Amino acid sequence: MHTASKIQALKDDWDTLPNLRKSLDEALTLNRRLWTILFTSAIAEDNPLPNEIKSNIANLANFIFRHTIALTFEPKREGLDILININCNIAAGLRTPVGQAAAASAQAQAEKAA
Repeated sequence: MHTASKIQALKDDWDTLPNLRKSLDEALTLNRRLWTILFTSAIAEDNPLPNEIKSNIANLANFIFRHTIALTFEPKREGLDILININCNIAAGLRTPVGQAAAASAQAQAEKAA
């Protein structure tokens, strides 16, 4: 939810930010890092999630990456909505028992990478 909150704050303050480009880059970088971890975890061989869920997460990550690139080159306030919605929905899903297993796997993958 932290990433979704940061993107929402950017959207809310879009017209008043002194350095919109820098704030946008920071928010999109944070989101890209989050989705890189989710993607890497989803495709890991030792991830216990069903292949259909792994595939769905991988497809969402690909969409997020493409959308982030588009926003980087053509910033649009309304373009942030889909990132906020997807992140909030994924965060809600991670609060379920299956989601908690996925979160634990993502955390283990992140610790291995560090």
